[in-house]
Amino acid sequence: MTAHAGTQQKQELSNGMLGFILFLASEVMFFGGLFAAYFIARADSPQWPPALSAAQEARGVELHLEFALPFIATCVLVLSSVTMQLGVWAIQKGDRSALIRWLFISIVLGLAFLTAQMYDYSQLPFKSGDTIYGTTFYTLTGFHGAHVAGGIIFMMVILVRSFGGQFSAQRHEGVEACSFYWHFVDVIWLALFTTLYIV
Repeated sequence: MTAHAGTQQKQELSNGMLGFILFLASEVMFFGGLFAAYFIARADSPQWPPALSAAQEARGVELHLEFALPFIATCVLVLSSVTMQLGVWAIQKGDRSALIRWLFISIVLGLAFLTAQMYDYSQLPFKSGDTIYGTTFYTLTGFHGAHVAGGIIFMMVILVRSFGGQFSAQRHEGVEACSFYWHFVDVIWLALFTTLYIV
């Protein structure tokens, strides 16, 4: 009876991870649609960024991006992905204290990224309604920022559970799921940064 219950519990955990992977797959398709909309808008525009109207020029609208702050924020987000993975490796060895430490650092780095993004928004010389360029930029980065916020909440939940001693070297599927999501958020941002700031 005990062996059967253990097998059943293990199967439920596997099903949970499978469901989470399918969720990530749906998120890939979601962002794939956003990227497709961006490239279609860019291909349909005679020039990129699009020409401004006289009213927009009178308001001082300029369609350009600063590179330095987003680049620093990108480095911060990449570093947070590294610290998250260090947390996974720690709990795989049964080191719950190290997991808590790396989770806390990852959360702080994630919050630093969001703060940098909000500050960058406040300094940009255009708004979401200023041509299709502004609309696509704020849509792509805004949805990503929402996913970063969701990832931070996810990590906070895992951190609270870690304080409660719910993870061990044998049982840490939730930590791995959190790391998968955070790595996904990181990869999406690298694609966004390349598309919006470099290409």
